Amino acid sequence: MIEISTEYRVSSGEISDKPVSSLIKNYQILILILVSQISHLRKMKELTKAEEQIMHVLWKQGKTTVKEILDELPEPKPAINTVSTIVRILEKKEFVDHEPFGRGYKYFPIIDKKAYTRRFLKTVVGSYFGNSFKDMVSFFAKENRMDLKDFEEMMNEIKDDLKEDKSLDK
Repeated sequence: MIEISTEYRVSSGEISDKPVSSLIKNYQILILILVSQISHLRKMKELTKAEEQIMHVLWKQGKTTVKEILDELPEPKPAINTVSTIVRILEKKEFVDHEPFGRGYKYFPIIDKKAYTRRFLKTVVGSYFGNSFKDMVSFFAKENRMDLKDFEEMMNEIKDDLKEDKSLDK
């Protein structure tokens, strides 16, 4: 746990003996939340196809019930108990949380889609392209016959993501 002294504060260049515990505690809480999120991103587990399908519904819908998730899934639809089980697995993996809603619950994602996508793509690049973004981009450019504008947009997005990733690693 991070310890921050709350005994003194600086006011107009002088040290006062009045605590500013509420302000410091707010910063402590913020720091703990950020550290928790960064730690969670680093240990993020991969999702099965079924889990990912449900996460896409949650990312699109936000807070929603199991029945509403089921309604959004394509045919053939799984049984409602199957969807409920997968949502509980997602809770155990810390991708989803819930809040009471009537006699049931509303579920919502606690992992950002962009964060998951970034982690997933890193895994794909590592597993299939030897950690080479260049090889991956080359593969998709050839396979999908990308035009120069699409390629430049993609490269700009990758650069932004890499900058953001480096700031998270610090």
